[in-house]
Amino acid sequence: MMKLTGILSFLAIVEAGSVRGASKRLGLATSVVSERLAELEKALGARLIQRTTRKLSLTESGRSFFPRARRIMREADEAAAELAARSGTLAGPLRLSAPVSFGALHLGSALCKFLVEHPEIDISLELNDRFVDAAADGFDAVLRHGAVGDTRLIAKRLAVSRRLLVASPDYLERHNPPGSLADLAHHRGILYSNRESDWRFSTINGWSVVRPTPALRVNNGMIMKDAALAGIGIALLPTFFVHDSITGGALVPLNVGAQAEGAELFITYSRDHGALTKIIALVESLRRSFGDPPYWERLPVP
Repeated sequence: MMKLTGILSFLAIVEAGSVRGASKRLGLATSVVSERLAELEKALGARLIQRTTRKLSLTESGRSFFPRARRIMREADEAAAELAARSGTLAGPLRLSAPVSFGALHLGSALCKFLVEHPEIDISLELNDRFVDAAADGFDAVLRHGAVGDTRLIAKRLAVSRRLLVASPDYLERHNPPGSLADLAHHRGILYSNRESDWRFSTINGWSVVRPTPALRVNNGMIMKDAALAGIGIALLPTFFVHDSITGGALVPLNVGAQAEGAELFITYSRDHGALTKIIALVESLRRSFGDPPYWERLPVP
Protein backbone atom coordinates (compact mmCIF):
# COMPACT_ATOMS: atom_id res chain seq x y z
CA MET A 1 0.00 0.00 0.00
CA MET A 2 1.26 3.46 -0.91
CA LYS A 3 1.79 5.60 2.22
CA LEU A 4 1.81 9.38 2.49
CA THR A 5 5.05 9.20 4.50
CA GLY A 6 6.74 7.57 1.50
CA ILE A 7 5.41 10.21 -0.89
CA LEU A 8 6.59 12.96 1.46
CA SER A 9 10.07 11.40 1.63
CA PHE A 10 10.21 11.11 -2.17
CA LEU A 11 9.30 14.79 -2.62
CA ALA A 12 11.80 15.87 0.02
CA ILE A 13 14.60 13.89 -1.67
CA VAL A 14 13.84 15.41 -5.07
CA GLU A 15 13.57 18.96 -3.73
CA ALA A 16 16.67 18.68 -1.51
CA GLY A 17 18.71 16.80 -4.11
CA SER A 18 19.87 14.10 -1.70
CA VAL A 19 18.69 11.70 0.97
CA ARG A 20 20.83 13.50 3.53
CA GLY A 21 19.26 16.85 2.64
CA ALA A 22 15.78 15.33 2.81
CA SER A 23 16.50 13.82 6.22
CA LYS A 24 17.52 17.26 7.56
CA ARG A 25 14.39 18.83 6.10
CA LEU A 26 12.12 16.17 7.59
CA GLY A 27 14.01 15.79 10.87
CA LEU A 28 14.48 12.06 10.34
CA ALA A 29 17.44 9.70 10.12
CA THR A 30 18.75 9.09 6.61
CA SER A 31 18.05 5.39 7.03
CA VAL A 32 14.38 6.09 7.73
CA VAL A 33 14.04 8.32 4.65
CA SER A 34 15.71 5.68 2.49
CA GLU A 35 13.45 2.95 3.86
CA ARG A 36 10.33 4.99 3.18
CA LEU A 37 11.43 5.63 -0.40
CA ALA A 38 12.13 1.94 -0.90
CA GLU A 39 8.67 1.05 0.48
CA LEU A 40 7.05 3.54 -1.91
CA GLU A 41 8.91 2.15 -4.90
CA LYS A 42 7.92 -1.37 -3.90
CA ALA A 43 4.26 -0.34 -3.56
CA LEU A 44 4.34 1.33 -6.99
CA GLY A 45 6.36 -1.43 -8.59
CA ALA A 46 8.73 1.07 -10.18
CA ARG A 47 12.10 2.69 -9.48
CA LEU A 48 11.58 6.42 -8.96
CA ILE A 49 15.10 7.62 -8.25
CA GLN A 50 18.33 6.42 -9.81
CA ARG A 51 21.05 6.25 -7.15
CA THR A 52 24.72 6.66 -8.01
CA THR A 53 27.76 7.36 -5.86
CA ARG A 54 27.77 11.03 -6.89
CA LYS A 55 24.15 12.09 -7.37
CA LEU A 56 20.49 11.14 -7.46
CA SER A 57 18.38 11.55 -10.57
CA LEU A 58 14.76 10.90 -11.40
CA THR A 59 13.93 7.94 -13.57
CA GLU A 60 11.27 8.25 -16.25
CA SER A 61 8.77 6.81 -13.76
CA GLY A 62 9.97 9.31 -11.15
CA ARG A 63 9.50 12.26 -13.49
CA SER A 64 5.98 11.06 -14.25
CA PHE A 65 5.10 10.50 -10.60
CA PHE A 66 6.60 13.74 -9.23
CA PRO A 67 3.78 16.19 -10.18
CA ARG A 68 1.18 13.66 -9.06
CA ALA A 69 2.98 13.25 -5.74
CA ARG A 70 2.90 16.99 -5.19
CA ARG A 71 -0.80 17.07 -5.99
CA ILE A 72 -1.50 14.14 -3.63
CA MET A 73 0.27 15.86 -0.73
CA ARG A 74 -1.43 19.19 -1.42
CA GLU A 75 -4.85 17.56 -1.51
CA ALA A 76 -4.07 15.75 1.74
CA ASP A 77 -3.08 19.07 3.34
CA GLU A 78 -6.24 20.71 2.02
CA ALA A 79 -8.41 17.89 3.32
CA ALA A 80 -6.89 18.28 6.77
CA ALA A 81 -7.35 22.06 6.58
CA GLU A 82 -11.02 21.64 5.56
CA LEU A 83 -11.67 19.42 8.57
CA ALA A 84 -9.91 21.96 10.77
CA ALA A 85 -12.10 24.72 9.30
CA ARG A 86 -15.23 22.78 10.18
CA SER A 87 -14.04 22.68 13.76
CA GLY A 88 -13.52 26.45 13.71
CA THR A 89 -9.80 26.53 12.90
CA LEU A 90 -8.25 27.44 9.55
CA ALA A 91 -4.94 25.68 8.99
CA GLY A 92 -2.57 24.35 6.37
CA PRO A 93 -0.71 25.73 3.34
CA LEU A 94 -1.91 28.54 1.10
CA ARG A 95 0.18 29.35 -1.98
CA LEU A 96 -0.34 32.83 -3.44
CA SER A 97 0.96 34.89 -6.35
CA ALA A 98 0.74 38.70 -6.59
CA PRO A 99 2.19 41.58 -8.65
CA VAL A 100 5.63 42.67 -7.48
CA SER A 101 5.06 46.35 -6.75
CA PHE A 102 1.62 46.02 -5.17
CA GLY A 103 2.86 43.12 -3.08
CA ALA A 104 5.82 45.09 -1.77
CA LEU A 105 3.81 48.25 -1.08
CA HIS A 106 0.55 46.97 0.36
CA LEU A 107 0.20 43.21 0.56
CA GLY A 108 2.87 42.42 3.15
CA SER A 109 1.24 44.18 6.09
CA ALA A 110 -2.22 42.94 5.08
CA LEU A 111 -1.05 39.31 4.96
CA CYS A 112 0.62 39.70 8.35
CA LYS A 113 -2.73 40.76 9.83
CA PHE A 114 -4.34 37.70 8.22
CA LEU A 115 -1.70 35.41 9.74
CA VAL A 116 -2.24 36.95 13.17
CA GLU A 117 -5.94 36.12 12.77
CA HIS A 118 -5.18 32.59 11.53
CA PRO A 119 -1.79 31.48 12.92
CA GLU A 120 -2.22 27.87 11.75
CA ILE A 121 -2.18 28.87 8.08
CA ASP A 122 1.15 28.56 6.26
CA ILE A 123 1.38 31.11 3.43
CA SER A 124 3.81 30.88 0.53
CA LEU A 125 3.83 34.13 -1.49
CA GLU A 126 5.49 34.58 -4.88
CA LEU A 127 5.70 38.10 -6.30
CA ASN A 128 5.74 38.10 -10.09
CA ASP A 129 4.57 40.51 -12.79
CA ARG A 130 4.20 37.80 -15.43
CA PHE A 131 0.80 36.30 -16.23
CA VAL A 132 0.10 33.56 -13.69
CA ASP A 133 -2.62 30.97 -14.32
CA ALA A 134 -4.30 30.14 -11.02
CA ALA A 135 -5.78 26.99 -12.55
CA ALA A 136 -2.56 25.57 -13.96
CA ASP A 137 0.51 27.04 -12.22
CA GLY A 138 0.06 25.40 -8.83
CA PHE A 139 -1.19 28.45 -6.90
CA ASP A 140 -4.21 28.37 -4.62
CA ALA A 141 -5.06 31.97 -5.48
CA VAL A 142 -3.63 34.76 -7.63
CA LEU A 143 -3.92 38.50 -7.05
CA ARG A 144 -3.86 40.52 -10.25
CA HIS A 145 -4.85 43.87 -11.72
CA GLY A 146 -8.03 43.53 -13.75
CA ALA A 147 -10.69 40.85 -14.06
CA VAL A 148 -9.99 37.61 -15.91
CA GLY A 149 -12.38 36.27 -18.53
CA ASP A 150 -11.69 32.63 -17.69
CA THR A 151 -14.67 30.40 -16.93
CA ARG A 152 -12.42 28.03 -14.97
CA LEU A 153 -11.82 30.73 -12.37
CA ILE A 154 -13.74 32.74 -9.82
CA ALA A 155 -12.63 36.39 -9.58
CA LYS A 156 -13.47 38.53 -6.55
CA ARG A 157 -12.78 42.26 -6.48
CA LEU A 158 -10.58 43.28 -3.55
CA ALA A 159 -10.18 47.00 -4.18
CA VAL A 160 -10.32 49.75 -6.78
CA SER A 161 -7.91 52.53 -7.65
CA ARG A 162 -7.99 55.63 -9.78
CA ARG A 163 -5.12 56.12 -12.20
CA LEU A 164 -3.72 59.62 -12.16
CA LEU A 165 -1.37 61.54 -14.40
CA VAL A 166 1.46 62.73 -12.18
CA ALA A 167 4.66 64.70 -12.59
CA SER A 168 7.25 66.21 -10.29
CA PRO A 169 7.20 69.93 -9.45
CA ASP A 170 10.61 70.20 -11.14
CA TYR A 171 9.27 68.77 -14.41
CA LEU A 172 6.28 71.13 -14.33
CA GLU A 173 8.59 74.11 -13.79
CA ARG A 174 10.51 73.17 -16.93
CA HIS A 175 7.43 72.38 -19.07
CA ASN A 176 4.01 73.96 -19.39
CA PRO A 177 1.56 71.77 -17.41
CA PRO A 178 -0.89 70.03 -19.77
CA GLY A 179 -4.48 71.25 -19.58
CA SER A 180 -6.05 68.90 -22.12
CA LEU A 181 -5.57 65.49 -23.71
CA ALA A 182 -4.15 67.18 -26.81
CA ASP A 183 -1.46 68.86 -24.70
CA LEU A 184 -0.14 65.45 -23.58
CA ALA A 185 1.21 64.78 -27.07
CA HIS A 186 3.81 67.51 -26.43
CA HIS A 187 5.09 65.90 -23.23
CA ARG A 188 7.45 63.07 -22.40
CA GLY A 189 5.69 59.97 -21.09
CA ILE A 190 6.82 57.23 -18.69
CA LEU A 191 5.00 54.24 -20.12
CA TYR A 192 4.04 50.79 -18.85
CA SER A 193 5.46 48.42 -21.45
CA ASN A 194 3.01 45.55 -20.84
CA ARG A 195 0.02 47.53 -22.12
CA GLU A 196 -0.12 48.62 -25.75
CA SER A 197 -2.71 51.38 -25.26
CA ASP A 198 -2.02 52.33 -21.67
CA TRP A 199 -3.12 55.98 -21.66
CA ARG A 200 -6.89 55.63 -22.09
CA PHE A 201 -9.28 58.37 -21.01
CA SER A 202 -13.05 58.57 -20.80
CA THR A 203 -14.50 61.43 -22.85
CA ILE A 204 -17.98 62.44 -23.97
CA ASN A 205 -17.24 60.69 -27.27
CA GLY A 206 -16.07 57.46 -25.66
CA TRP A 207 -12.58 56.21 -24.91
CA SER A 208 -9.67 58.24 -26.19
CA VAL A 209 -6.12 56.85 -26.38
CA VAL A 210 -3.20 59.25 -25.99
CA ARG A 211 0.34 58.38 -27.07
CA PRO A 212 2.91 60.81 -25.68
CA THR A 213 6.56 60.86 -26.71
CA PRO A 214 8.17 57.96 -24.79
CA ALA A 215 10.85 58.88 -22.28
CA LEU A 216 10.93 55.44 -20.64
CA ARG A 217 9.15 52.12 -21.15
CA VAL A 218 9.24 49.68 -18.25
CA ASN A 219 7.05 46.88 -16.86
CA ASN A 220 7.32 47.91 -13.21
CA GLY A 221 5.23 50.59 -11.51
CA MET A 222 7.82 51.39 -8.84
CA ILE A 223 10.42 52.26 -11.47
CA MET A 224 7.81 54.38 -13.26
CA LYS A 225 7.18 56.24 -10.01
CA ASP A 226 10.93 56.75 -9.46
CA ALA A 227 11.26 58.15 -12.98
CA ALA A 228 8.39 60.59 -12.36
CA LEU A 229 9.98 61.67 -9.07
CA ALA A 230 13.25 62.29 -10.94
CA GLY A 231 11.48 64.62 -13.37
CA ILE A 232 11.92 62.38 -16.42
CA GLY A 233 8.36 62.92 -17.61
CA ILE A 234 4.66 62.35 -16.89
CA ALA A 235 3.44 58.97 -15.64
CA LEU A 236 -0.05 57.49 -15.46
CA LEU A 237 -0.13 55.41 -12.29
CA PRO A 238 -2.69 53.91 -9.89
CA THR A 239 -3.15 55.81 -6.65
CA PHE A 240 -1.82 52.83 -4.69
CA PHE A 241 1.61 53.69 -6.17
CA VAL A 242 1.57 57.46 -5.72
CA HIS A 243 -0.79 58.41 -2.87
CA ASP A 244 2.07 59.01 -0.43
CA SER A 245 4.09 61.06 -2.94
CA ILE A 246 1.06 63.21 -3.77
CA THR A 247 0.29 63.79 -0.09
CA GLY A 248 3.92 64.76 0.54
CA GLY A 249 4.08 67.07 -2.49
CA ALA A 250 6.78 65.10 -4.32
CA LEU A 251 4.33 64.43 -7.19
CA VAL A 252 1.56 66.65 -8.54
CA PRO A 253 -1.67 65.18 -10.00
CA LEU A 254 -2.59 66.70 -13.35
CA ASN A 255 -6.05 67.70 -14.59
CA VAL A 256 -6.46 67.31 -18.35
CA GLY A 257 -10.26 67.44 -18.37
CA ALA A 258 -10.79 63.67 -18.69
CA GLN A 259 -10.69 60.73 -16.30
CA ALA A 260 -8.13 58.02 -16.97
CA GLU A 261 -9.17 54.38 -17.09
CA GLY A 262 -9.15 53.03 -13.54
CA ALA A 263 -7.46 49.98 -12.05
CA GLU A 264 -9.03 47.15 -10.07
CA LEU A 265 -7.43 44.48 -7.92
CA PHE A 266 -8.91 40.98 -8.07
CA ILE A 267 -8.15 37.66 -6.45
CA THR A 268 -8.77 34.61 -8.66
CA TYR A 269 -8.97 30.92 -7.84
CA SER A 270 -10.30 27.68 -9.30
CA ARG A 271 -14.01 26.98 -8.93
CA ASP A 272 -13.48 23.55 -7.37
CA HIS A 273 -10.57 24.49 -5.12
CA GLY A 274 -10.19 22.49 -1.92
CA ALA A 275 -8.83 25.48 0.03
CA LEU A 276 -11.98 27.54 -0.58
CA THR A 277 -12.61 28.24 3.11
CA LYS A 278 -9.13 29.69 3.56
CA ILE A 279 -9.36 31.75 0.38
CA ILE A 280 -12.70 33.28 1.39
CA ALA A 281 -11.25 34.15 4.80
CA LEU A 282 -8.28 35.76 3.05
CA VAL A 283 -10.57 37.81 0.78
CA GLU A 284 -12.51 39.15 3.77
CA SER A 285 -9.31 39.96 5.67
CA LEU A 286 -7.70 41.79 2.73
CA ARG A 287 -10.85 43.83 2.13
CA ARG A 288 -10.81 44.93 5.77
CA SER A 289 -7.13 45.84 5.57
CA PHE A 290 -7.48 47.87 2.37
CA GLY A 291 -10.77 49.55 3.33
CA ASP A 292 -13.73 50.70 1.22
CA PRO A 293 -12.74 52.99 -0.34
CA PRO A 294 -9.15 51.76 0.08
CA TYR A 295 -6.82 53.98 2.06
CA TRP A 296 -4.78 54.90 -1.03
CA GLU A 297 -7.90 56.45 -2.60
CA ARG A 298 -8.35 59.06 0.12
CA LEU A 299 -6.97 61.82 -2.04
CA PRO A 300 -8.65 64.90 -3.60
CA VAL A 301 -9.67 64.59 -7.23
CA PRO A 302 -7.22 66.64 -9.32
